[in-house]
Amino acid sequence: METIYQTLYSPHQVIGRQPRMVLRTGRPHRRPRRRGDKRRPRFIVPITLIDERPDEAQDRLNPGHWEGDTIVGAFNRSAIGTLVERTSRYTLLTHLGGGARADRLRDRLIETFTALPAHLRRSLTWDQGGEMCHHHTVAATVGMPVFFCNPGRPWQRPSNENTNGLLRNYFPKGTDLSIYTPDDLARVVDELNHRPRKSLGWRTPHDVFTNLLSNAV
Repeated sequence: METIYQTLYSPHQVIGRQPRMVLRTGRPHRRPRRRGDKRRPRFIVPITLIDERPDEAQDRLNPGHWEGDTIVGAFNRSAIGTLVERTSRYTLLTHLGGGARADRLRDRLIETFTALPAHLRRSLTWDQGGEMCHHHTVAATVGMPVFFCNPGRPWQRPSNENTNGLLRNYFPKGTDLSIYTPDDLARVVDELNHRPRKSLGWRTPHDVFTNLLSNAV
Protein backbone atom coordinates (compact mmCIF):
# COMPACT_ATOMS: atom_id res chain seq x y z
CA MET A 1 0.00 0.00 0.00
CA GLU A 2 2.78 2.43 0.91
CA THR A 3 4.47 1.76 -2.46
CA ILE A 4 1.24 2.65 -4.28
CA TYR A 5 0.95 5.99 -2.48
CA GLN A 6 4.61 6.82 -3.08
CA THR A 7 4.11 6.12 -6.77
CA LEU A 8 0.96 8.22 -7.02
CA TYR A 9 2.48 11.20 -5.26
CA SER A 10 5.92 10.95 -6.84
CA PRO A 11 7.12 14.34 -8.19
CA HIS A 12 8.40 12.51 -11.26
CA GLN A 13 4.90 11.51 -12.45
CA VAL A 14 5.55 7.80 -12.68
CA ILE A 15 1.96 7.40 -13.85
CA GLY A 16 0.44 9.69 -16.41
CA ARG A 17 -2.34 11.32 -14.35
CA GLN A 18 -2.45 13.62 -11.36
CA PRO A 19 -3.40 11.95 -8.04
CA ARG A 20 -6.58 14.04 -7.83
CA MET A 21 -7.79 12.31 -11.01
CA VAL A 22 -7.37 8.76 -9.72
CA LEU A 23 -8.00 9.05 -5.98
CA ARG A 24 -11.41 9.29 -4.38
CA THR A 25 -10.20 12.07 -2.06
CA GLY A 26 -9.00 14.19 -4.98
CA ARG A 27 -6.03 15.50 -2.99
CA PRO A 28 -3.14 16.80 -5.10
CA HIS A 29 -0.71 16.33 -2.21
CA ARG A 30 -0.32 13.70 0.44
CA ARG A 31 -1.56 14.64 3.89
CA PRO A 32 1.28 14.49 6.43
CA ARG A 33 0.78 12.08 9.30
CA ARG A 34 2.30 12.13 12.74
CA ARG A 35 4.35 9.19 13.89
CA GLY A 36 2.60 7.10 16.52
CA ASP A 37 5.01 8.22 19.22
CA LYS A 38 4.49 11.88 18.27
CA ARG A 39 0.70 11.97 18.40
CA ARG A 40 -0.86 14.22 21.01
CA PRO A 41 -2.99 12.28 23.53
CA ARG A 42 -6.70 12.99 23.18
CA PHE A 43 -7.32 13.08 26.94
CA ILE A 44 -5.24 15.08 29.39
CA VAL A 45 -6.49 13.00 32.32
CA PRO A 46 -5.90 9.26 31.64
CA ILE A 47 -9.00 7.22 30.84
CA THR A 48 -10.14 3.85 32.14
CA LEU A 49 -10.90 1.27 29.46
CA ILE A 50 -13.97 -0.95 29.37
CA ASP A 51 -11.79 -3.96 30.25
CA GLU A 52 -11.80 -2.66 33.82
CA ARG A 53 -15.57 -2.19 34.01
CA PRO A 54 -17.20 -4.42 36.67
CA ASP A 55 -18.49 -7.76 35.43
CA GLU A 56 -21.93 -6.90 36.79
CA ALA A 57 -22.35 -4.34 33.99
CA GLN A 58 -21.99 -7.02 31.35
CA ASP A 59 -24.84 -9.31 32.41
CA ARG A 60 -27.48 -6.51 32.47
CA LEU A 61 -28.92 -7.90 35.71
CA ASN A 62 -27.71 -4.97 37.80
CA PRO A 63 -29.26 -1.63 36.83
CA GLY A 64 -27.52 1.71 36.69
CA HIS A 65 -24.91 1.00 34.03
CA TRP A 66 -25.21 3.40 31.09
CA GLU A 67 -23.82 3.71 27.58
CA GLY A 68 -23.42 7.12 25.96
CA ASP A 69 -22.46 8.87 22.75
CA THR A 70 -23.33 11.90 20.62
CA ILE A 71 -25.03 11.99 17.24
CA VAL A 72 -23.84 14.92 15.17
CA GLY A 73 -25.50 17.10 12.56
CA ALA A 74 -24.37 18.60 9.28
CA PHE A 75 -20.68 19.56 9.16
CA ASN A 76 -20.32 18.48 12.80
CA ARG A 77 -21.80 21.82 13.87
CA SER A 78 -24.59 20.47 16.06
CA ALA A 79 -25.10 17.46 18.29
CA ILE A 80 -27.41 15.57 20.61
CA GLY A 81 -26.14 13.53 23.54
CA THR A 82 -27.60 10.02 23.79
CA LEU A 83 -27.73 7.81 26.90
CA VAL A 84 -29.09 4.27 27.29
CA GLU A 85 -29.44 2.30 30.52
CA ARG A 86 -28.29 -1.27 29.86
CA THR A 87 -30.82 -3.20 31.94
CA SER A 88 -33.99 -1.41 30.84
CA ARG A 89 -32.80 0.03 27.47
CA TYR A 90 -34.25 3.30 28.76
CA THR A 91 -33.14 6.26 26.63
CA LEU A 92 -32.29 9.81 27.67
CA LEU A 93 -31.32 12.61 25.29
CA THR A 94 -29.38 15.74 26.16
CA HIS A 95 -29.82 18.92 24.14
CA LEU A 96 -26.37 20.23 23.16
CA GLY A 97 -27.42 22.97 20.75
CA GLY A 98 -24.77 23.95 18.23
CA GLY A 99 -21.97 21.44 18.48
CA ALA A 100 -20.76 18.81 20.92
CA ARG A 101 -18.63 21.17 22.98
CA ALA A 102 -16.97 19.33 25.82
CA ASP A 103 -17.99 21.81 28.51
CA ARG A 104 -21.63 21.74 27.42
CA LEU A 105 -21.70 17.95 27.38
CA ARG A 106 -20.06 17.83 30.79
CA ASP A 107 -22.72 20.09 32.27
CA ARG A 108 -25.60 18.17 30.67
CA LEU A 109 -24.30 14.82 31.92
CA ILE A 110 -23.86 16.12 35.45
CA GLU A 111 -27.35 17.61 35.38
CA THR A 112 -28.88 14.41 34.04
CA PHE A 113 -27.20 11.92 36.36
CA THR A 114 -27.42 13.90 39.59
CA ALA A 115 -31.20 13.79 39.16
CA LEU A 116 -31.11 9.98 39.42
CA PRO A 117 -30.87 7.91 42.61
CA ALA A 118 -27.45 6.46 43.42
CA HIS A 119 -28.40 2.88 42.49
CA LEU A 120 -29.12 4.03 38.93
CA ARG A 121 -25.75 5.68 38.34
CA ARG A 122 -23.22 2.91 38.73
CA SER A 123 -21.16 3.46 35.57
CA LEU A 124 -21.05 5.18 32.20
CA THR A 125 -19.36 3.77 29.09
CA TRP A 126 -18.41 6.07 26.20
CA ASP A 127 -16.33 5.88 23.04
CA GLN A 128 -13.03 7.75 22.83
CA GLY A 129 -14.45 10.93 21.33
CA GLY A 130 -12.74 14.12 22.43
CA GLU A 131 -16.05 15.57 23.60
CA MET A 132 -15.61 13.51 26.77
CA CYS A 133 -12.35 15.17 27.82
CA HIS A 134 -14.07 16.22 31.08
CA HIS A 135 -14.79 12.59 31.98
CA HIS A 136 -12.94 12.92 35.29
CA THR A 137 -15.10 15.89 36.32
CA VAL A 138 -18.29 14.02 35.48
CA ALA A 139 -17.13 10.96 37.42
CA ALA A 140 -16.12 12.95 40.51
CA THR A 141 -19.21 15.16 40.57
CA VAL A 142 -21.77 12.42 39.95
CA GLY A 143 -19.96 9.71 41.90
CA MET A 144 -20.02 7.35 38.93
CA PRO A 145 -16.97 5.86 37.16
CA VAL A 146 -16.61 6.48 33.43
CA PHE A 147 -15.20 3.78 31.16
CA PHE A 148 -14.15 3.98 27.53
CA CYS A 149 -14.43 1.53 24.66
CA ASN A 150 -11.31 0.32 22.95
CA PRO A 151 -10.46 2.34 19.82
CA GLY A 152 -12.55 1.43 16.78
CA ARG A 153 -14.91 -0.87 18.70
CA PRO A 154 -18.30 0.86 18.88
CA TRP A 155 -20.00 -2.52 19.35
CA GLN A 156 -18.74 -2.44 22.93
CA ARG A 157 -21.69 -0.06 23.49
CA PRO A 158 -24.32 -2.22 21.75
CA SER A 159 -27.47 -0.76 23.31
CA ASN A 160 -26.36 2.78 22.56
CA GLU A 161 -25.32 1.96 19.00
CA ASN A 162 -28.69 0.35 18.32
CA THR A 163 -30.52 3.32 19.82
CA ASN A 164 -28.48 5.78 17.77
CA GLY A 165 -29.63 3.93 14.66
CA LEU A 166 -33.25 4.31 15.75
CA LEU A 167 -32.70 7.99 16.50
CA ARG A 168 -31.60 8.65 12.94
CA ASN A 169 -35.21 8.02 11.89
CA TYR A 170 -36.05 11.18 13.83
CA PHE A 171 -32.82 13.13 13.34
CA PRO A 172 -31.52 12.30 9.83
CA LYS A 173 -27.84 12.56 9.03
CA GLY A 174 -26.79 15.76 7.33
CA THR A 175 -29.39 17.91 9.07
CA ASP A 176 -28.93 20.76 11.54
CA LEU A 177 -29.67 19.20 14.92
CA SER A 178 -29.68 22.56 16.70
CA ILE A 179 -33.17 23.26 15.31
CA TYR A 180 -34.65 20.63 17.63
CA THR A 181 -35.82 21.93 20.98
CA PRO A 182 -35.71 20.10 24.32
CA ASP A 183 -39.45 19.50 23.85
CA ASP A 184 -38.74 17.81 20.50
CA LEU A 185 -36.21 15.54 22.19
CA ALA A 186 -38.68 14.76 24.97
CA ARG A 187 -41.28 13.61 22.44
CA VAL A 188 -38.77 11.29 20.76
CA VAL A 189 -37.65 9.88 24.11
CA ASP A 190 -41.26 9.26 25.12
CA GLU A 191 -41.95 7.36 21.90
CA LEU A 192 -38.83 5.20 22.11
CA ASN A 193 -39.30 4.39 25.78
CA HIS A 194 -42.89 3.29 25.24
CA ARG A 195 -42.06 0.83 22.46
CA PRO A 196 -42.34 -2.81 23.65
CA ARG A 197 -39.03 -4.65 23.29
CA LYS A 198 -38.60 -8.34 22.63
CA SER A 199 -35.41 -8.28 24.73
CA LEU A 200 -37.53 -7.13 27.68
CA GLY A 201 -40.21 -9.77 27.29
CA TRP A 202 -42.33 -7.27 25.34
CA ARG A 203 -42.32 -4.82 28.20
CA THR A 204 -41.41 -1.22 27.50
CA PRO A 205 -38.20 0.50 28.67
CA HIS A 206 -40.42 2.98 30.49
CA ASP A 207 -42.13 0.26 32.53
CA VAL A 208 -38.86 -1.48 33.40
CA PHE A 209 -37.08 1.75 34.30
CA THR A 210 -40.00 2.97 36.41
CA ASN A 211 -39.83 -0.27 38.36
CA LEU A 212 -36.07 0.20 38.84
CA LEU A 213 -36.64 3.72 40.16
CA SER A 214 -39.00 2.44 42.83
CA ASN A 215 -36.67 -0.36 43.93
CA ALA A 216 -33.61 1.28 45.43
CA VAL A 217 -30.82 -1.13 46.22
